[in-house]
Amino acid sequence: MACRITELVIDCADPRRLAEFWCEVLGYVEIDWDDGDVEIGPPGSGAGGPAITLLFSRSADPRRGKLPMHLDVNPTDRDQDAELERLLAAGARKVDIGQTGAESWHVLADPEGNEFCLLRRRVAATNRVGAEGT
Repeated sequence: MACRITELVIDCADPRRLAEFWCEVLGYVEIDWDDGDVEIGPPGSGAGGPAITLLFSRSADPRRGKLPMHLDVNPTDRDQDAELERLLAAGARKVDIGQTGAESWHVLADPEGNEFCLLRRRVAATNRVGAEGT
């Protein structure tokens, strides 16, 4: 028997704020709220279901900036420039990690400073439970 990833836990100072930001970015919905922690995922999904969910967990000392692992996101219904503007309006900010300007991606940070990348390639939206790519 093998294991599978069911959720990605992100330590943060304000779980509600980050959950709202990432729901806006990904088109996710709140799945569960427990003792200040907030779990989000694709509409119709649930904790432990087939889709990987994000769990924002309150921490007195969350790590900020470059994490050993980060999220990459791709636009689904617009080009990269339009998606960049949407993410910035939602609360993301550009981050300079020494890019040359020739990269095909943008390095951004969420409202708590966690870095993620906006890639150029447009992908199909698959926010359905059990859909390929979730």
